[in-house]
Amino acid sequence: MFQITDRVNQNFWHIILSGVFIALVVVEMALLQLYAYRSFATIELFDIALITLATWRLIRLFVYDKIMSFFRDLFYTVDDAGLLVKPNRGFRRAVIDLLLCPWCFGVWAASTVVFFYFLTPFAFYPIFILAISVIATTLQLITNAIGWTAEKKKREVEAMPQLHDTNRKC
Repeated sequence: MFQITDRVNQNFWHIILSGVFIALVVVEMALLQLYAYRSFATIELFDIALITLATWRLIRLFVYDKIMSFFRDLFYTVDDAGLLVKPNRGFRRAVIDLLLCPWCFGVWAASTVVFFYFLTPFAFYPIFILAISVIATTLQLITNAIGWTAEKKKREVEAMPQLHDTNRKC
């Protein structure tokens, strides 16, 4: 049971993680001032779209996708029944809270993508792959939805009683 003392403890860890995030952003900004490959002043709509799509994919990857469940599992606790449960408190609970919240993790993912996109030209390739995968997955989901809708309508028509009026002339 999550008690008030656990909540106070979690507030502490959430503040710590927020401080770490702010410190990382400050360090990223300083590094970009010194070593940036691209300039924020010249950012174009294409860059924003690419960064946005890549961030979207990273969020999905870490928060929801099965392939990264091994990473999320590192921060769970195993209970007496052998099931993975959130720890009641502590650093691991704070990380799980972060990893299970797309809005929270999204800020971390965005800062990472932006940092590497502007730091080095080598980041373009993985960021481009992440962005393309979002578009491809979205197209696949749309195709599936169209296919499922068509199949459902086909079954509904097949299930309808056939009304034939043999006395009717065309």
